[in-house]
Amino acid sequence: MIDKQLAKIKGSRAILTAFFFLLLFLVAGSKPAYAASNQPAPTRLVVRDSLGLTGILNLCNLLGCSGVESLGDPQGQLFMIQLPAVLNPLTSKLLLNISVLGLLTVEIDQQVQTQGADAGLAPTYLTDKAPYNYYGTTVWHGYVAQPGNQLVRTDSTHAAFNTAGAGVTVADIDTGVDPNHPVLKGALASGYDFTRNQNGGSEMGDVSQSTVAVLDGGSVAQVSQSTVAVLDQSTVAVLDGNPNYAAFGHGTMTAGIIHLVAPQAKIMPLKSFMADGTGYNSDVLRAIYYAVAHGAKVINMSFNYTNFSQELANAVNYATLNGVVCVAAAGNSGQQATVYPAALKGVIDVASTGNNDTPSTFSNYGAPPVWMSAPGEGIMTTYPFGTYAAGWGTSFSTPMVSGTAALMISAYSGQSKSSGLLGSILNAISTNSFEPQVANALAHTQPVADPDMGHGRLDTYQATQAWRASFGLK
Repeated sequence: MIDKQLAKIKGSRAILTAFFFLLLFLVAGSKPAYAASNQPAPTRLVVRDSLGLTGILNLCNLLGCSGVESLGDPQGQLFMIQLPAVLNPLTSKLLLNISVLGLLTVEIDQQVQTQGADAGLAPTYLTDKAPYNYYGTTVWHGYVAQPGNQLVRTDSTHAAFNTAGAGVTVADIDTGVDPNHPVLKGALASGYDFTRNQNGGSEMGDVSQSTVAVLDGGSVAQVSQSTVAVLDQSTVAVLDGNPNYAAFGHGTMTAGIIHLVAPQAKIMPLKSFMADGTGYNSDVLRAIYYAVAHGAKVINMSFNYTNFSQELANAVNYATLNGVVCVAAAGNSGQQATVYPAALKGVIDVASTGNNDTPSTFSNYGAPPVWMSAPGEGIMTTYPFGTYAAGWGTSFSTPMVSGTAALMISAYSGQSKSSGLLGSILNAISTNSFEPQVANALAHTQPVADPDMGHGRLDTYQATQAWRASFGLK
């Protein structure tokens, strides 16, 4: 038996050697985009292998991988591998013909981008710094009083249904978070930084005191395409227009919106994107599997893929089957465009509307029909260095919906712990029913004239009321 297996591997080595020279022939005379670089970029692949680590090690022994990383799927079959640059994407199609390696799927580890739109004028409420007690934390008054928050009626929902997200963890897959922000530090669950393979999920390592000096007494300035923040001018000079920091603060901002809507929920920062807004599919996959394994009940995804990924679909499906609600941004191209994960089955996709309930000009729509919209223009939220910013984009509509999902699940959890017949009924409900039930409750919205905005604009009160009614509660 061992002799036969060795013979198969030797045969595979011969096949690989043959197509290696074929690849050399195919790429000879062509000049790849990285040819001028002294260190060519490796080919990154996401590979599923039925033999698990054994199969991947056999593959890498044959191909000479420069890196191997497990992506955390429950079967232990999914890996990211780095190949020499000369083995271009054509490799993936050829590899599938070598059955001895146990390969099931191979796809390019595509780059992904966080979402932002063009910023408008700084809103007046951004500088409303009057101290306000919000669930035990002192915040700026403008953060709570801003029009977008009033439109979705979070205060009324908290008071009427006695729910603020307690007992629910929301995973935020983004650029990380400022763990020392006074508004957020008490609301954070343990996270992870997949870009550096270390615990925490902080985005503050993307800048240093030598590059950014933050002083007291800041002023409002635009720090990126989609964000205006209250910062010192020396900070603005470093961040504004610098592509290396194009998305710095994005994760702290989305986390701040989740906290605004669900102030008692825990937020799990899962850093899968760098400060320039780019990340890899493999790190997003790792984050989704990590979120499920570590007890998240909602996953916020304020980013887009332009190309379909079967492994992303697999990861989202795994999350929803395990009772996790996945919410994603519809994108900011201002067109009828299919983007992922928003277009995947089981994902609640969110478009953006303005404070007058009209569609935002930057918001994608209609392909597939978005499920709903939420305010996404000039949304005031937390920003690194303990300050605040206002953001434009479906990135900032999405966490409003994620926070609302946390409110509803928190209400469910509280009732399911009750004794008697009601508790028995709620405990008998399968966890995989969460996503469709949450989605249907969220469909109870305020009307938006444009049918491309799905069911309408988010109303946390109506959504929570509909959610409770589905369980026979008032």
